[in-house]
Amino acid sequence: MHVKKGDKVRVISGKDKGKTGVILQAFPKKERVLVEGVNIVKKHAKPSQVNPQGGILSLEAPIHVSNVMLLDPKSNEPTRVGYKIVDGKKQRFAKKSGEALD
Repeated sequence: MHVKKGDKVRVISGKDKGKTGVILQAFPKKERVLVEGVNIVKKHAKPSQVNPQGGILSLEAPIHVSNVMLLDPKSNEPTRVGYKIVDGKKQRFAKKSGEALD
């Protein structure tokens, strides 16, 4: 996957197109990411020990990784991610500015 937890991303397609947020969680096997404040869904919860009131909760649902694009640390614009080997380690960089991401 071209993104990981903690990256700032912009949604490039879907109902939340244009929104930006930080990746809270990544699910590489499912190719999905959980982005802060994006793809909010309503969940009906029964009363329980943790939530004695129950009711309708709003929470983020995962979106496909192809629908997000990493933000360039220099210009704060969406950019593609490139990879290069530096000192024997694979390193990500922003294609627009050439800035290292890791």
